[in-house]
Amino acid sequence: MKPLIHDLLNNPLSGQQIEDRSLAIIDQEAPAHTFTPEQWPVVRRMVHTTADFSLLDMVRFSPDAIDAACQALRGGAPIYADSNMIRSGLSLARLKKVCPTYQPESILCHVADVDVAEQARQASLPRSLYAVRKAEQQLHGGIAVFGNAPVALLELNRLIQETDLRPALVIGMPVGFVHVVESKQELMEMGVPYITIEGRRGGSPLAVSVIHALCELALGRTEV
Repeated sequence: MKPLIHDLLNNPLSGQQIEDRSLAIIDQEAPAHTFTPEQWPVVRRMVHTTADFSLLDMVRFSPDAIDAACQALRGGAPIYADSNMIRSGLSLARLKKVCPTYQPESILCHVADVDVAEQARQASLPRSLYAVRKAEQQLHGGIAVFGNAPVALLELNRLIQETDLRPALVIGMPVGFVHVVESKQELMEMGVPYITIEGRRGGSPLAVSVIHALCELALGRTEV
């Protein structure tokens, strides 16, 4: 049997060509939807990440999400990630194309910090809660990205309700079975710009894909 890789070797496609072809296939095969021309590239990138069109029934945008995202990214807003997987997955090169001031320290994640771990141990609560508290100042006017920890999103929701904290954008995509559905539902009632996935689904790769798609949108806008 001839290894399939020979087909590619005989008819070369670059990584970018494969990605472009994949996005074209998604456009062709996507069922009818009501996403706006600026929302669709974000959703399409999520489908590209998962190869799953069922996400179209679950993705939700606040009306101001795209405008808020582009303004925040072009202004170099700090990005808070609820996991180091998100922090590692975000492309600094893409962010710097949108705003040259982005640096590695612009992407924050405190979940593995020693002080956060100790606070969580003493309280018998998840580290993600104390990680959000530690980042409170940077979250005001920043971009909050949740792909893992629903408790972290719940704590952000509390801070929004009980203080004057207002993130520029919340990407609320924690995944799992405990506190997940309600954390997203509460987010959609907070009055802040958001992009979320209803239900139990989510994950760090999806959250990263949203930021990357928003970078492309921010680059393509002449003004916001």
